[in-house]
Amino acid sequence: MTNDIEVKELEQVVVRFSGDSGDGMQLAGNIFSTVSATVGNGISTFPDFPADIRAPQGSLTGVSGFQVHIGAGKVYTPGDKCDVLVAMNAAALKTQYKFAKSTACIIIDTDAFQKADLQRAQFATDDPIEEMGIKQDVIAAPITTIVKEALKDTGMDNKSALKCRNMFALGLVCWLFNRDLNLVENFLREKFAKKPEIAEANVKVVRAGYDYGANTHSSVDHTYRIESKSKEPGRYMDITGNKATAYGFIAAAEKAGKRLFLGSYPITPATDVLHELAKHKSLGVITVQCEDEISGAASAVGAAFAGALAVTSTSGPGVCLKSEAMNLAVTTELPVVILDVQRGGPSTGLPTKSEQTDLLQALFGRNGESPMPVIAATSPTNCFDAAYQASKMALEHMTPVILLTDGFIANGSSAWKLPNLADYPAINPPYATEEMKNNYTPYKRNDEDVRYWALPGQEGYTHILGGLEKDGNTGAISTDPENHNKMVHLRASKVAKIPVPDVEVEGCKEDADLLIVGFGSTYGHLHSAMDELIKEGKKVALAQFSYINPLPKNTAEVLKRYKKVVVAEQNLGQFAAYLRMKVDNFVPYQYNEVKGQPFVISELVEAFNEILNK
Repeated sequence: MTNDIEVKELEQVVVRFSGDSGDGMQLAGNIFSTVSATVGNGISTFPDFPADIRAPQGSLTGVSGFQVHIGAGKVYTPGDKCDVLVAMNAAALKTQYKFAKSTACIIIDTDAFQKADLQRAQFATDDPIEEMGIKQDVIAAPITTIVKEALKDTGMDNKSALKCRNMFALGLVCWLFNRDLNLVENFLREKFAKKPEIAEANVKVVRAGYDYGANTHSSVDHTYRIESKSKEPGRYMDITGNKATAYGFIAAAEKAGKRLFLGSYPITPATDVLHELAKHKSLGVITVQCEDEISGAASAVGAAFAGALAVTSTSGPGVCLKSEAMNLAVTTELPVVILDVQRGGPSTGLPTKSEQTDLLQALFGRNGESPMPVIAATSPTNCFDAAYQASKMALEHMTPVILLTDGFIANGSSAWKLPNLADYPAINPPYATEEMKNNYTPYKRNDEDVRYWALPGQEGYTHILGGLEKDGNTGAISTDPENHNKMVHLRASKVAKIPVPDVEVEGCKEDADLLIVGFGSTYGHLHSAMDELIKEGKKVALAQFSYINPLPKNTAEVLKRYKKVVVAEQNLGQFAAYLRMKVDNFVPYQYNEVKGQPFVISELVEAFNEILNK
């Protein structure tokens, strides 16, 4: 092979890193996606964690994956299948090969394909490539051996040196896609700033991986380049949904002039929000890791009573436990945001996987008439706006609000243009007025049925809130049936009157033969499926809902405008059932999956084509 190698321009590519949980595949994938975002590429990532805390090394159940989709323009999903598969051991190859395209390039560490490795991965022969019928190009490199050689003079022990193997794979992928190693090296030196010897060891191994590709070319006769084509000028970062959610809460608290309080109990996949907010005491953020889910929610209710922007974060099992305290926030009409990062269920279910199965729980999973606004984020970057809007809604309408994200967008990431907070709408809580002093009762309301908020410690505004029903005029405990009926209607009316934006229709919005309807995190996959169908010459549109309760005012008009409507969701039809309840004579087609994995675009296209052909 000559030293000249062809560089092909690509519009997009999907890379999947895979290996044992301890192989650092998440870090390698994160660095590659961050570098790609830095040079202006569109990105979408999907970390695919095993459920085992620490599965046996080399076992099939312990494989961890990280998939990143990079595009010259905007990308909506992490992609169905990958163009490059990094398999750091035999188990990774066996479990992850199904995600590789027929044209994919596969990178393996031959040192992790010894007889014992193959046995643990349940291969029957000593040749896994032939046994699996792999026809794609395979870059088979003795990664472990090269890493040990590269670090032999550093004084690192064998275990520490092996932790750098992921950086060799990253360097090789960077060579394959002509990435600037300086960006990677800067990232590593910043990440390991307190351990410079670790940083330099990783830098050395990244270079070794890059040089291996450049010097041997292995079985590859070309590399790739993905040029950015559509980025707006500005500062960008690669951000996960959980981090964006945390930043959205911080921004809302600053805009409202409030302290941000988070009462939380750690639970996958929501814990990163607690971790992130705990870093920002300098911004006035208060975080409390409580002893359980109940106290996490109850502490948030107390913080709201004290005048903070109060948040509690959890996943579906935690919402079950928080429901009593959430109901207390409903009847006391206090502004609390309940973040539900949905995961697979029921019970412990699939803790590291993603579903949309908490929708009806969010809408109705409390005793009594307990209306609560529900907002669903649509992407990792949209989590910032959704958290901001949920906070604004809670503070301005004196109500608890549920914000739904899920494991897919919470752990996934996208390139995010840093926003200007001045561009975001003001947040104006309905504080009790000076005229109410010495005449204030806690359920005095404005024209939108929102009660006025008097903060504790204000002279002349003494009041009591509690879980027992209160008289709407005096605030005293009341069991009067007419008063209870009045208060139930007032709490429902307040939520129903909250103004939300109209749902937008994308695609062939004027003359579509099929309207695809979804909510929350499925936006990218449904949008991509719509794009594919339009390329086929089909007339298709998409309406993706972010505001679930109250629904946008144009919901019925949009849903009844089209010949056929399909509601696609990652549950057994919860949103479809809710829409049927809210919209008269609405009978949609349904597409439902509950696999703990994102939709597959090709499967969506096939299913929607079947509906179009009926």
